[in-house]
Amino acid sequence: MPNSSNAVSAYPSTPPNYKLQNMLLLLVAGFGGLLYGVDVGIIGGALPYLEATSGLSAGQLSVIVAAVLLGSVISTLFAGLLADWMGRKPLMTVSGIMFVLSIPIIALSHGYGPLFFGRLLQGISGGLIGIVVPLYLAECLGSSVRGKGTGVFQWLLTLGIVVAAFIGIYYSYRVEAIERIADPSVIFHFKDQAWRRIFWVSLPPGLLFVLGTFFVAESPRWLFRRGKLERARIALLRTRTPEETELALNEMHEVANAAKTQTASGKIRDSLLQRKYVYPFLLACVILACNTATGVNSVIGYNTNILIQSGLTDLQSHWGYVIFTVVNFLLTIGGVTLVDKKGRKFLLILGTSGIILSMLTVGVLFRQTEKQNVDCGAAIQSMVKPNQTLDLQFTPEMAKQLLADSGNHSIDPAKASFAVIYSYGGFTGATTFVRSDNTTAAPIHVTRELGVPSNKVEALFKDPFANLDVARAAPLRIQRAIIGPIPSEAHGWLIAVLLYVFMGFYAIGPGVVVWVALSELMPTRIRSNGMSIALVLNQMVAATLLTIFLPVVSKYGYSTMFFMFAGFTVIYFLTAVFFLPETKGKTLEEIEERFAGAKAG
Repeated sequence: MPNSSNAVSAYPSTPPNYKLQNMLLLLVAGFGGLLYGVDVGIIGGALPYLEATSGLSAGQLSVIVAAVLLGSVISTLFAGLLADWMGRKPLMTVSGIMFVLSIPIIALSHGYGPLFFGRLLQGISGGLIGIVVPLYLAECLGSSVRGKGTGVFQWLLTLGIVVAAFIGIYYSYRVEAIERIADPSVIFHFKDQAWRRIFWVSLPPGLLFVLGTFFVAESPRWLFRRGKLERARIALLRTRTPEETELALNEMHEVANAAKTQTASGKIRDSLLQRKYVYPFLLACVILACNTATGVNSVIGYNTNILIQSGLTDLQSHWGYVIFTVVNFLLTIGGVTLVDKKGRKFLLILGTSGIILSMLTVGVLFRQTEKQNVDCGAAIQSMVKPNQTLDLQFTPEMAKQLLADSGNHSIDPAKASFAVIYSYGGFTGATTFVRSDNTTAAPIHVTRELGVPSNKVEALFKDPFANLDVARAAPLRIQRAIIGPIPSEAHGWLIAVLLYVFMGFYAIGPGVVVWVALSELMPTRIRSNGMSIALVLNQMVAATLLTIFLPVVSKYGYSTMFFMFAGFTVIYFLTAVFFLPETKGKTLEEIEERFAGAKAG
């Protein structure tokens, strides 16, 4: 290996425009973040119309929302292996193509199966992007800008959510205009087309990302490990000066030579049980799991539903969601700016503190309303048909009758919400909340097909202790039928503001830091596979929370979920305070050496 001075003198006198190349790299990688954001955010605007026209149960709707993350779990299991086998750049191209293919599958679907498959494919694409883009950025950028560069991925991810929200608000205005002049059948048809068009509009970012991947170089560290030293040098020169290039190559050689020396001296070759691997791997896993356990995906995916139930109208809730995404976008800029100045640890402690306070406050406010709920399950049980189905339209007149039968006169029948928790045998289901002041709401419809799994595999995941054969013949039992007051508009906006506070603290702290930490903490040898495993855990937690959100809310109320999110974030806060080392300004090799030797702190 030639020394730095000789190597530098061999370069041409006119250096490449590495700053422009850095901008191109960040732009393309940013489109990956944009896709990830569209993946997460597009369902928020589409969900109210999908819920109104699809005839799906609360459980099925939750699965459709969570399918993106379920797909991510699948793809992240193999993302590291694929990134090592085919390279970072080709995998980015493949993931973009998969996203593009998922859009027509979703938008043209009729029924639960095709819709689930399309969302699953979208999630597989997102899972690959979530691994390969931060990995690619960490391996291509210098230590002085790596935090900011990886933060750009999160910044444009939030822009994707903003774009999805504005698409949703556009169709909300269209739906409101149609509702004023059209009959119910026309309104139903327009809502059915609205959620499909929302997905179609998300196609261009996917096409731009695929196109952009053809204009960036492969990761220099991947090329180096493949023995392609000259190509690695050329790739490094695209994003840094000749001096920085030789320094980076020297560090890569030193790490590789140290591994060879260890093997030659008879030591066990890089056992994965060594502290330098186990500690950062477990730390990254805890951070990734807690990051999504803050409830961020659930608050984004169900934002309009939360705001509607908190007292806002459909149009107001869509505007509330738009403001929510803009707060996320703007505060992420602050996080990107501060991550290389204040450091990862400081921002994570600041962010988790704010999340805990805001989630506890939202939970308390919802609890105050939910204490007034009335259970009229016995009255609804009498409405079950002989074929063990239930069909009813929740109108002010029905609300008045049910409240009178229960002896409650404090809830206004014209502004009441209603949900049914039911069971067939051991399998329990729940409808989504409907409001008596929504004259265009679809009727509540409960059937055995909605409540009982179609096969034993689905039954195992839904309830491993329930008997599928018994459930197929069991009668419909109404466990609870909850009528509650719809809070005031002021209450709704207070909840919205608290969610903005939650999103602001998340964006400036965990939202930016998580991607930096994921790519920085993992040592070189296990980086791609370790990132895959950690992100699988992240997506499994997120998918689980998204899947149980609507059923839990129907049974126990929104307050239960928000208190749960606050509890998980306490664990996150303690991890940041006591276990996370500061990695600001350090090269990947220096971070690895720190875990191998000195105590993390």
